[in-house]
Amino acid sequence: MNMIKVIYSAVLIVCFTYVSILKTGGESSKILIDVGHGQRFWKDPKMMNENDGQLKRVNYMTDELIKTVSKFNGELVYAQNEIAYDDLKQTDVLFIHIPSTQYSKKEVKSIQKYVKKGGSLFLTMDVDYWSSLKQTNVNDILEGFDISYEGKIPDSLSGGYTTKGTITKESLKLSYHGGRIVKGGVPFCYGNQTKAFPFGVYKEVGKGKIVVMGDGMISLYMTTWKDVSNYQCQEFMQSVFKWLLE
Repeated sequence: MNMIKVIYSAVLIVCFTYVSILKTGGESSKILIDVGHGQRFWKDPKMMNENDGQLKRVNYMTDELIKTVSKFNGELVYAQNEIAYDDLKQTDVLFIHIPSTQYSKKEVKSIQKYVKKGGSLFLTMDVDYWSSLKQTNVNDILEGFDISYEGKIPDSLSGGYTTKGTITKESLKLSYHGGRIVKGGVPFCYGNQTKAFPFGVYKEVGKGKIVVMGDGMISLYMTTWKDVSNYQCQEFMQSVFKWLLE
């Protein structure tokens, strides 16, 4: 009788584990893309005019990001207006890429609360040519996590790389040109010229996670730049989202 109970219990455990795996595998990851703060590149392609000269580029980036998140059963959702905490609660990753307008105090607090309660944030800025720190107050968001954007990295060389570690398990070749200094966090992205000024960092905030980039090329999936090709954009983005969604 005891042997029968042991076998029965083992079967139940296996069945429960199998059901749990199926359930986990069927759950989708929601990626909320902010397009409501004057984003310089990212837009919702469904909201664009067919004659818009940027549509081809936006479609390309969107298709590439879909490839990235599909590895994790992800779906893209767009935030057209003010970012509310109730929306963030339903989100797995908040994706903010080179905004050019201000976030309200309520939005700043909502994003900080979201991360502190276990949410993930992917935030990218670039040099002043695209958006300045006076135009957008992204540093207000990052202030609660001891990370900040500063001035332009004084590099003259193009191209960068990641270090082998938590995010990327091997060094990846990155498209990069004259990014913005990122202070704080754990550095993992550098230009080829110097390691003095990292342009990509990450940080765990309790159960929450942040990746902050000071150059937008890699997350625009620019695999070729100035006669150099084979930059590993897709590999980088998959590594980042894997970590953010774990």
